[in-house]
Amino acid sequence: FPSQTITGNFAKVIHGLNANQLTDQVIQRSKRMILDTLGVGLLGTSTKVCHKVAQYSKIYSSDLSSTIWGHLDFRLPPLYAAFVNGVAVHSMDFDDTWHPATHPSGAVLPAVIALSEAFPQKKKISGLDLLLAFNVGIEVQGRLLHFSREARNIPKRC
Repeated sequence: FPSQTITGNFAKVIHGLNANQLTDQVIQRSKRMILDTLGVGLLGTSTKVCHKVAQYSKIYSSDLSSTIWGHLDFRLPPLYAAFVNGVAVHSMDFDDTWHPATHPSGAVLPAVIALSEAFPQKKKISGLDLLLAFNVGIEVQGRLLHFSREARNIPKRC
């Protein structure tokens, strides 16, 4: 057998994750990260840049739709809802941060929530499934950051 590639090994690990592997500590930390990101995102819906991307995104529609945070009457296709909600989170720049500078929850949570809303009613995912998807996204981002050559060149702050 040829040796396992980094990409293949990465995909195998990510594909093998399941909700049973979420420890109580991970679940509590994830809930705190999600709550923080939702709070920052809701505050960010009032920013000028968020209003601009929301207005621009109104040109898109589909049979599937997801909520724009803070606007119960405004829905967009999941891709654009994730984009607008992600801009809302990042426009405030108070969300969680890793070193080197990256905001893991602000990139992951809007996509996870938008996709979860797009599931048909009979296939809705559970809260535990949402936590798993969130953690898989965080894990992917962390592993990609770990392997990034650019990340290695960023000096640590004291």
